[in-house]
Formats: sequence, C-alpha cells, structure tokens
Amino acid sequence: MDFYVVANWKMNGSKALCAEFEAGLANIKTDKKIIIAPPFGYLSQFSNLTTAGQNCSQHDSGAYTGEVSATMLAELGAKYVILGHSERRQYFNEDNQLINAKIKQALANGLTPIICVGESLEEYESGKTKTRLKNDLSECLDGIEADIIIAYEPLWAIGTGKTPTLDEISTTHDYIKSLYNYAVLYGGSVKPSNASEISAITNVNGLLVGGASLELESFKSLF
Repeated sequence: MDFYVVANWKMNGSKALCAEFEAGLANIKTDKKIIIAPPFGYLSQFSNLTTAGQNCSQHDSGAYTGEVSATMLAELGAKYVILGHSERRQYFNEDNQLINAKIKQALANGLTPIICVGESLEEYESGKTKTRLKNDLSECLDGIEADIIIAYEPLWAIGTGKTPTLDEISTTHDYIKSLYNYAVLYGGSVKPSNASEISAITNVNGLLVGGASLELESFKSLF
C-alpha cells in the first residue's frame, strides 16, 4: 500500500512559499506520495507537485458565496481533498452528514477524499476512542463504496505538541483497519523528531502534517 505525506498548510502560505516548495520538491527522490494542500487560491501555483484542496462544498454550484466546489478543485489540478478536519468540525460546525455529502461531491468529480476523524481529550481519557471513531466513520462513509483515505487525528494532539504513544497509535490504526481496508494516515503534532517512529508503525500508511509542513527543510525531513 502507498505511503502518503500530506502537507496541510491551513490558512498559511504565499506565492513565494509555493515557488519554494515547487522547486525544492520537484526532483526529490522518494517512494512516498507527497501531496501539498495549500489554500484554494494557491492551487494554480503548482504544476509539478500533486495537490489537494483543504475542503469543498457539498453543492456542485450555485448561490453559495465564498464556497469552493469539488469541480473547481479538479479544474485547478487537485487530485485529493481533505474533508472533516477537526477545525472544520469545531469552527464551522460540520457534522458527519455534511461531510458525507461532501465526500460524494468529491468522488463525483474524480477527487480522492482524505477523511479526518479523531476523539476529544475527554473521550480519550474515558476510553471512548473506538466508539467515536466507529460512529464518525460509519456516518461519514454511509453509502460510499469508492476507495478513499482516512486520517486519524486525535483532537487533543492537534497543534498542542502532544502525541499518543506509539502503542496507542498502533492500536488505533489497527482498529480502523479492522473496520475499513483503506489507507490510514496519522495526523496530530507530527514533526521531524517523531515522524520516523510513527511512520514505522504497521498500519500507518502516511502522515497528515500541519505546522511542520510550512518550512521546506522541515517537511523534507519527514520522508
């Protein structure tokens, strides 16, 4: 199974940063699939690298000011789209039913969805991680039969510098794999100091990287 390293730039970046990554990664030799997810407006800055949208609308088109359709992402050359990221759930109140509709739009336009799921600190501490993941995945993937990618991102580890233990990551990825035979990425405070250990875990099929993906040399050290 392929190993993915996905750079989620969130609402960061510039034309200069795009150019730096485009040049710095163009001829890099790696057996991993490198995907850059810049803000929507910068997708057109890439021609040599594989790109992903950070989100898409559940609608194909229409009077939805500020929204970005899967059709637009595909037209700008994106091959993937991140959906259900914890920040979308937290700040924009996205639920599993909405994410399910977005997945269907993405697939209809030839994009591979990267579906994010993860548990809160309270759920983690009370032993409800598996229950949360099973519920989110079953609702997000209801009626979906196409090949997708899952990203496990424990909510309490995103941007905090905290990560689960290697055994916890292994156990959780094994559990997700027991439910769905898809590639499963790990996301949540991935950085150069822990990337190689996490990448070596069986059933970790890639990394979803936030802050560490905004500096070229830092990002290159992850693969």
